[in-house]
Amino acid sequence: MGILLFEQFSNYCLANTVEPLRAANDVARRKLYDWHFLTLDGEAVNASSGLSVAPDASLREGAGGEILFLLPSYGFRTLAKPASLAALRSAAQRYGTLAGLDTGSWLLAAAGLLDGRPATIHWEELEGFSESFPEVEARRERFVIDGDRITCSGAMATYDLMSELLGRHHGEALRLEVSWLLMQGSASAGDAPIAAARSPAVQRAMRTMQEHVEEPLPMKKVARRVGLTQRALEQRFRSELGAAPRTVYRRIRLLAARKLVDETRLPVSEIALRCGYENPSAMTRAFAAEFGLTPRDIRNAV
Repeated sequence: MGILLFEQFSNYCLANTVEPLRAANDVARRKLYDWHFLTLDGEAVNASSGLSVAPDASLREGAGGEILFLLPSYGFRTLAKPASLAALRSAAQRYGTLAGLDTGSWLLAAAGLLDGRPATIHWEELEGFSESFPEVEARRERFVIDGDRITCSGAMATYDLMSELLGRHHGEALRLEVSWLLMQGSASAGDAPIAAARSPAVQRAMRTMQEHVEEPLPMKKVARRVGLTQRALEQRFRSELGAAPRTVYRRIRLLAARKLVDETRLPVSEIALRCGYENPSAMTRAFAAEFGLTPRDIRNAV
C-alpha cells in the first residue's frame, strides 16, 4: 500500500490508517500488509500537529500496489494543481484502488477519478463538494467503497473503514481481534473485548461467554441469560460486531487457548479441555484456521 501525505495532513487520520494494519500483522504473526509513505515530491511534510514525516519515496517513484491512500487535510483546495492531479491520474495506473481520506475525495474528484461514482467527504465540505463536482454522486456517509475507488469522511471514520477492509480481506475473526486489541490494549482473553459492543445486552452476552469458556453454553441459554431470544441476539451481534454470536464465542475460546499456549507449558490436550474442546485435534484445527498457526508452531517459534 502507498500512503500519500500532503502538507498539513491529519496525524489522527494517519494513525487510524496505519495502526489497524500494524495490529493485523501483529495478530496474524505474519506480514499481511506492507505500506510505504509517499509525498508528491519526495520531501518531508508536516502534519497539522507539527509532526514531520520523511517519506520513503515520491509518488512518481512509488512502485505501485493494491491501494493508494490520499491524506490531505487543511488547504486541500490549493493542492489541486495541474501537476498534482496529473500525478494522481498516473498513480491510478499503478495502484489497484485509490482511497481519498478526509478531504482526499476532493483531489480525486478534481483529477476526474470519481466521475460517475458515489463518494463522500468530510461533512463540513460535502455541500461545496457536491456543487463543485456535479458529475460525482455526493453522499453523506462515513465511507463509500465503490469498486476501485474508496472515499472516507474523516479521521474517526477512517478507523471504521480500515476495520471494514480488514474484514473483507481476512475475515471477521481477524477484524474483531484487531478491534479488541486496539480498544482494550490486549488481545488476550483475560482482557474482556466488551468495548467492541455498544448495547448492554451484547456486553452481558460477551461477559457470559467469557465466564463459560471451559464449559460453553448453548447459544439459546446465552440469549436467555441476557433477556433476549436467540434470534434477537443474532441480530444484535451482527449489527454491532459484524459477526454471529457463535463466531464471537469461538473466538473468545480460541483467544483463551492462545493465551495458554503463549504463557504456559500445559499440554495441548489440557488447553483444549480448559477452552471447551473435548478433542485436542478439533481445537488444533480450529486454532490453525483462526490464527494461521498451530499451537506447536507458536511454541517452536519462541
